Amino acid sequence: MEQQNIKEIQPGELLTHVVHYKHEGYRLVAISATTKDGIELSYSFDKEYDFIHLRLLIDSATEIESISSLYSYAFLYENEIKELFGVQIKDISIDFNNQLYRIPVPTPFAAKEEKA
Repeated sequence: MEQQNIKEIQPGELLTHVVHYKHEGYRLVAISATTKDGIELSYSFDKEYDFIHLRLLIDSATEIESISSLYSYAFLYENEIKELFGVQIKDISIDFNNQLYRIPVPTPFAAKEEKA
């Protein structure tokens, strides 16, 4: 079994890494989020079965840049993560402004200590 190639990065480094992978011919596979000691974001890329995952650990006050200008379809992942986890993502190409889902409470998956 191959090892996972996970690169832990800082929020300010996201666009630099994404631009690099885009120019190298990698496709965006997924963006996922979970609450684990804050909010953990994983950006997964693939090129010829070579998977690379960029991982960021942020808090709810941290604002990150959208990658939708590089991978147009990223706007769906970003809207979902923004709405469900409360991640602050700026400059999403198509921003649903927290209206992507019909949910009874805002940011239902945000870290419990940050929901106060």
